Amino acid sequence: MSAAPRTDPVATRLAGLVAPVVEAAGYDLEELVVTPAGRRSIVRVVVDRDAGVTLDDVAEVSRAVSTALDEHDGGFGSAPYVLEVTSPGVDRPLTEPRHWRRNTGRLVTVPVGPAGSAEQVTARVLEVDGDGVTLAVEAKGKPGAKKRPPTRRQVPWQELGAGRVQVEFGRGRAGEDEVGAEPEDPTAQPDPADDDDGGGQ
Repeated sequence: MSAAPRTDPVATRLAGLVAPVVEAAGYDLEELVVTPAGRRSIVRVVVDRDAGVTLDDVAEVSRAVSTALDEHDGGFGSAPYVLEVTSPGVDRPLTEPRHWRRNTGRLVTVPVGPAGSAEQVTARVLEVDGDGVTLAVEAKGKPGAKKRPPTRRQVPWQELGAGRVQVEFGRGRAGEDEVGAEPEDPTAQPDPADDDDGGGQ
């Protein structure tokens, strides 16, 4: 049975120490969790930025955070601790504008609509701005039915719930699916010529 993360003043104090160091290095501090593990504690620091986070970036941030914690005794006094620096996993909810911006082009599930009457939709993130998020919402249909094109929908921030990125196997860069590039407008109608049965194998 794993121990529960600590949400006491120690974690809050550590976040106050770590956040300026992470921001000075050019990253956002997404989460800091302290979990007891026997006689030591595990300090898990989650960082991100628009350009993404590489293994070299993790090593750079780890060194900076470790130095800061050592200078302040880590808030643990003489108790040992283990520092883990990582980037957000694909299962991390999208709750801030920067999260949505960094996942432009990805497929997500998200509740949208006024509080109390929101509907769960599956959609691709098209654009993110100060007003909200533009989604290409996939049409709901019966299994086996011909898939209809998505509907473009602008959702203001106040009507956007926490999104979850959907894992798509075989995808290339943003805007491409398993069989090739999507049209620039994901709501565009298919070209009738695509249904031409002539022309051989």
